Amino acid sequence: QVQLVESGGGLVEPGGSLRLSCTASGPIFSIQVMDWYRQAPGMQRDLVAGILNDGRTVYVDSVKGRFTISRDKAKNAVYLQMNSLKPEDTAVYYCGANVAAYDGDRHHIYWGQGIQVTVSS
Repeated sequence: QVQLVESGGGLVEPGGSLRLSCTASGPIFSIQVMDWYRQAPGMQRDLVAGILNDGRTVYVDSVKGRFTISRDKAKNAVYLQMNSLKPEDTAVYYCGANVAAYDGDRHHIYWGQGIQVTVSS
């Protein structure tokens, strides 16, 4: 069973920085995409940033210039460096990955358990 485990969340003041990490483990043949979503109370889960296997990245407009997504393929890990944080960035952040467990398997989406990020003074 593929598992994703996030770390690095917490409480930070506006203007501060946090770095989220997520590592995938289990039977992994290939990962097409790794990404970060977030969900604020009463809201739907929305994409924050994603990174493809070829290194191309995508960001939601509200985080462009402030957040940077990166990936370590050897470690099956993805990171989200969050700078200039704002109160509206407060949410539970989820790591997602599109994983094939073995050669010939279809890619399936897996999620981490989520990690709280709170931006407040």
